[in-house]
Amino acid sequence: MAALTASLLSAVGSNAVTQQTLTASDTFTYDPSKNQILLLRNATAGALTVNLVGNAASTVQVPQLGPVTVSGGFSTGSIPATTGYVSVPLNSIAAYLAGSVVTVTGGTGISAVLLQSSL
Repeated sequence: MAALTASLLSAVGSNAVTQQTLTASDTFTYDPSKNQILLLRNATAGALTVNLVGNAASTVQVPQLGPVTVSGGFSTGSIPATTGYVSVPLNSIAAYLAGSVVTVTGGTGISAVLLQSSL
């Protein structure tokens, strides 16, 4: 299990980013105040589906629906082989990322970049 390192977008213009290759199970720290975005690129020979789940994800109340279980995490859907790119604005799936530690599975071989703002 590897920990993904966030690349800080702090300067005007260009910022260096850290690209990492996902293993069977990776983690990162989710901080909603940082407006984080996870970029995924599938250069493997097969389509892959990545799952993201926070260590405290359980159930959320949805108006006019009731309790909805989010403990299974958020699935990106199938990312096509060799050419697939996905961008996940993490605040848009915050209920799935409850807690501070997010586990990433299903993406062995995918290149990942975790961006976060310091602004």
